[in-house]
Amino acid sequence: MGLREQVIPILGTVLLVATIWVSYQYSRKQGSSGRQLLSDGGEHAEPTVHREKPVGWIRWITTVDHKDIGILYGVYGTTAFVVGGLMVIVMRLELFDPEMSLISPAFYNSLLTSHGITMLFLFGTPILAAFSNYFVPLIIGADDMAFPRINAIAFWLLPPGALLIWAGFFPIQGIIPAQTAWTMYTPLSLGIESGSMQTNAGVDLMLLGLHLTGVSATMGAINFIVTIFTERAEEVTWANLDIFSWTILTQSGLILFAFPFLGSAMVMLLLDRNLGTAFYTGEGGAILWQHLFWFFGHPEVYILVLPPMGIVSYVLPRFSGRRLFGFKFVVYSTLAIGVLSFGVWAHHMFATGIDPRLRASFMAVSLAIAIPSAVKTFNWITTMWNGRIRLTTPMLFCIGFVSNFIIGGVTGIFLASIPIDLILHDTYYVVGHFHYIVMGAIGFAAFAGLYYWFPLVTGRMYQRRLGKWHFWLWMIGTNVTFFAMILLGYGGMPRRFASYLPQFATLHQITTVGSLFLLLGGGVWVYNFVISWFEGRKIDTHDPWNLEEDGLLTAEWHWLREQRQTKIADGGEKEGE
Repeated sequence: MGLREQVIPILGTVLLVATIWVSYQYSRKQGSSGRQLLSDGGEHAEPTVHREKPVGWIRWITTVDHKDIGILYGVYGTTAFVVGGLMVIVMRLELFDPEMSLISPAFYNSLLTSHGITMLFLFGTPILAAFSNYFVPLIIGADDMAFPRINAIAFWLLPPGALLIWAGFFPIQGIIPAQTAWTMYTPLSLGIESGSMQTNAGVDLMLLGLHLTGVSATMGAINFIVTIFTERAEEVTWANLDIFSWTILTQSGLILFAFPFLGSAMVMLLLDRNLGTAFYTGEGGAILWQHLFWFFGHPEVYILVLPPMGIVSYVLPRFSGRRLFGFKFVVYSTLAIGVLSFGVWAHHMFATGIDPRLRASFMAVSLAIAIPSAVKTFNWITTMWNGRIRLTTPMLFCIGFVSNFIIGGVTGIFLASIPIDLILHDTYYVVGHFHYIVMGAIGFAAFAGLYYWFPLVTGRMYQRRLGKWHFWLWMIGTNVTFFAMILLGYGGMPRRFASYLPQFATLHQITTVGSLFLLLGGGVWVYNFVISWFEGRKIDTHDPWNLEEDGLLTAEWHWLREQRQTKIADGGEKEGE
């Protein structure tokens, strides 16, 4: 039996043994709870009467509480973010010099592939699931998610998915990382050429890991749709459903229709690689992969950006001293983006020679989808206009989101134009545009939410000065790094290359310096959150942001007030608990 055939059964056996052991430990814990009830003289011995959570690490691997699962998603996403960030720092240090001097071209291609997949599938989607798991039930007045156990399963599919995606970097004999880039274009990813590095089992393991992340996202999407439809409190109607839940609902609908396409495309790719089928090896196979991949890939961008838009629409009004301007238009634009996102995938394929008439229709829809995004942008700006703005760290990140999103959006409109795209396609201009959206917008919105809800989750306040240092380091780093990439693209620098002509050296060096600002800001953030989680100043109120002054206290903070009142009624909590 070859190495490829050995790895998968071993990983499956490990997961099966771990599942059986966890189930045994949990059932023994529940059984001891039931026996304790009998020893106390109780008449009923049902273990379900005992509702206290297990303690220690058993709690975290057996929990079905949406808040615990939200924290697990957050820790997982943060870990992936650190790993993906360190990968790109190595790449940028290599690109400081036009010649290959730090790492090999093969290792550079491995980092390029794993960085993209890590940030999109292991950080982007899970970190948004952290927010939605923790806060959607609180905001809509639900006791928990509609399917708590499925919610837990959806999370626990992610760690083995990450291990499979990163398997090529582990010291496993005969396995090397995939070098296909995150788009996995055929015929490169087929590995059909004799001696090709893509015939390695590392590509198969990566595809299987991606499949697990897709199943996880789909399960979570079904859960959110059912929760928002059926578990809302009576007073929460469609008319007053909050904007964050609207974006999560739309995102879940996109996931439900988009991720199965990626899963199907990857199954066919695995069959071509291992069983000799011919889905992508025949005539037109490479174009077929691009159609299937981008039918998922472009809605994926909106899967990632809609919840951050919801976070900004939710947080920004709190520090503007007024309600969100044009709430209904923000909701309608969210739904419009969800519908239009499935009609723009072929703008990634303008250079493939598709029919010009078909190309023109995709250009029209690609330009049209900018309209609902512009509606949101004007709504955010108008909300701040004449408002009582407080420049807290969450508000700074919201403002940073809006400004970066404008740059990323405008540069995207140019790529939607066929003549311009044919010139800039596969240059660093595309990399700069994409990262303005993914890092400059999505990343900034995620940190706005993290800082805003940190006191609610931890009961403590972060160090405010370090939070603002984090913002300014990232605002400078983002614009230095990615604007230099846009200029590189105008100069004709192709993407995905580990070496380059000397005339591009200055802009590459500026980009690397900007990435070091991002690294420093990320270090400040990790230090701030870790220290503040354990030693930060405890909040002494349910309203640490003084939202009640403007009548903007929302449901999750009312929930916190109830929790604090319950603890006081029960005699408070012990110091350090």
